[in-house]
Amino acid sequence: MPSTVALIVAAGRGERAGADLPKQYADIAGRPLLSWTLSAFHGHPAIDGVRVVIDPAWRDHYDRAADGFDVGLPIDGGASRQASVAAGLEALTDNAPGNVPGNVLIHDAARPFVPADLIQRVVDHLGTAQAVLPGLAVADTLKRCENGLVTATQPRDGLWAAQTPQGFHFDAILQAHRKAKGQALTDDAAVAEAAGITVHMIEGAVDNTKITTPDDLERARSSLGQREIRTGMGFDVHAFKDGDHVTLCGVEVPHSQGLAGNTDADVGLHVLIDAIFGALGTGDLGTHFPPGDTKWHGRPSSDLLAVAVAMMKERDARLINADITLICERPRLARHQPAMRERVAELLDAEPARINVKVTSTDGLGFAGRGEGIAGNAVVTLDLPVP
Repeated sequence: MPSTVALIVAAGRGERAGADLPKQYADIAGRPLLSWTLSAFHGHPAIDGVRVVIDPAWRDHYDRAADGFDVGLPIDGGASRQASVAAGLEALTDNAPGNVPGNVLIHDAARPFVPADLIQRVVDHLGTAQAVLPGLAVADTLKRCENGLVTATQPRDGLWAAQTPQGFHFDAILQAHRKAKGQALTDDAAVAEAAGITVHMIEGAVDNTKITTPDDLERARSSLGQREIRTGMGFDVHAFKDGDHVTLCGVEVPHSQGLAGNTDADVGLHVLIDAIFGALGTGDLGTHFPPGDTKWHGRPSSDLLAVAVAMMKERDARLINADITLICERPRLARHQPAMRERVAELLDAEPARINVKVTSTDGLGFAGRGEGIAGNAVVTLDLPVP
């Protein structure tokens, strides 16, 4: 039986996914996305070897993703997907005599959910076909549009959405790619078609989705890693002192007094930070910023919040919502609530819709009612991986 190599194409930048690095290296439940894709092919009984085409600028990230997999050295890709696949195929011709594969499966790194049975079915069909394309019959009505207006309804009969891995007899797709150099074809099946190769369509897999957008990344994280919802609470009090303003939720509010504290005594941010630590299960404000620690003396509380946000990112925690309540008689805070909400959202890099800032008084009761200081509490809900 001819040997079969899986060629994983991971040289793109994946800019639509909105991540700080190419989507194939985005963290999914503690592992790079590419690592999950490699797991699907590495050790599969129908696959004799795996090679990966990458952008060499991201070699360090590739090395982390490929750690533990016997996939050989990566292959430098080209300026387009088509050029990258061609480079990968040419690299396979450099194998020692007798080790050039008979078949090749070309797969997008951004499809980590490819099921083992689909890989097997593609390989099996290569016993009787030169080219095999998995896909799904289009079920939705298709519309043709121009400038945002529908101009026609496209009949969907006979239309299929292509997936990968696409399987080929190695020599046939190698020659097809050499002929297609300089053209702009959308996938390897199109390259085969242009060379006159008959492509056989087989049923793909509904779960074999491609990660393209930020929402796709989030769904992948939910599917590949167990997550849970956790809630934390925070409470803080600061007394008044001499001054001409108070800082609350990162906003300076004019007042006849200031607030006493080691930092800028921002009650709103302090309770927010405390609630984040509570949801993360990592102590409290005093644990991370002891009152006597001169490192934080006079610093804005946004610097403290940045530490909490970094801890959230390290744990892959996503904010669901933050609800902050400020309690005082003076100053009057209602007109400052929109600015506070926007500032907190900015500091958390979150949508303002996930932030709520409330203000209330104690009707003259207690220390707040006597005008001795300001209190606050907060509740934060996070979505994060199960420890």
